[in-house]
Amino acid sequence: MTNTIMKISSRNLPLRRRSLVKGGLAGIIASGMAPTFARAEAKKLVMAHIVPPPESGAVGFAWQAEEVRKRSNGELDMQFFGGTLLSKELEIMNAVKSGNIQMGDPAGAAATVFPEMGVFLVPYLVQSYAHAYKMFNGAIGDALDKQFQEKYKLKVMCFFDYGFRHFWMAKKQIIEPKDLRGLKVRVQQGKVFADTINGLGGNAVPMAWGEVISAAKSGVIDGGDLPIVNQVALKIYEVSKYCSMTFHNYGPTLNTMNLATWEGLSPAHKKLMLDTSREAQDKIRQLTESVDNLEAAKKALEPKGMTVAAAKVEDFRKVAQAKIWPAYKSQFSGLWEQVESVKA
Repeated sequence: MTNTIMKISSRNLPLRRRSLVKGGLAGIIASGMAPTFARAEAKKLVMAHIVPPPESGAVGFAWQAEEVRKRSNGELDMQFFGGTLLSKELEIMNAVKSGNIQMGDPAGAAATVFPEMGVFLVPYLVQSYAHAYKMFNGAIGDALDKQFQEKYKLKVMCFFDYGFRHFWMAKKQIIEPKDLRGLKVRVQQGKVFADTINGLGGNAVPMAWGEVISAAKSGVIDGGDLPIVNQVALKIYEVSKYCSMTFHNYGPTLNTMNLATWEGLSPAHKKLMLDTSREAQDKIRQLTESVDNLEAAKKALEPKGMTVAAAKVEDFRKVAQAKIWPAYKSQFSGLWEQVESVKA
């Protein structure tokens, strides 16, 4: 009986082999021997961001998610959630670090999560967008990426920004530093932001964004500062009459991926994620920069009832260099010199 079975198996084997070769992939699948890659599920990459489009970062990363799904032929399922998954910057970053989600960014709280980023917030140290991206897409960005992988177990996918900050006020324009005297100016909850306003001559009022509109309406604050793109998106014209183009703080941030997730990607998928991240960076940059000049800001805000004016930027810069720079230059010694050495 055993010999019979062996004869039958041996006799059928060439036929089976010929039929599979002739049938190609269809024959393999029909045989129940489909290769592992045909049965693998898509790798899910969930990304959280604090707000939805039309905010510039949300626009860029929503686009990226769609492109990643398309270009990977569904092998990577990048899903973007703007303001609907986690609504606070620190919650997002803790979730990425723990691996509960795969991607996320700290939005405007970058220097809180990554103190090393604080140097870029010092008023007037970052001179222009060209200066910023020459740093972030070059040696300084590469060094920060390596450092964040080692220290925080996070892979930097790209750096981006919220633009330069400008004053919005309810009752007066801020053309030169003396115009800030006696004014209560809302700032983000970070020491460098308070130091900026106090150093330039105003009175800083640290405040979470959720309190700002009611505080402006009640007169608790006289105004605040935001990039033009966010003055539009956040409808600051509802509580403000004046926008002054001072370019005083640059707003850097970065998108990250859980390091274990990153290391689990294939080389081809890593390249796809980096390529689309850089393309998303370009889109965000274009949206932010396109409104960050006097003519464009006027076009965006004056139909909403605001008056936009150019400030004496060099006067503000000189005050910052004299009153604010010395302490931060000492704090960020080393990196500070690298920033200054980059010429756009």
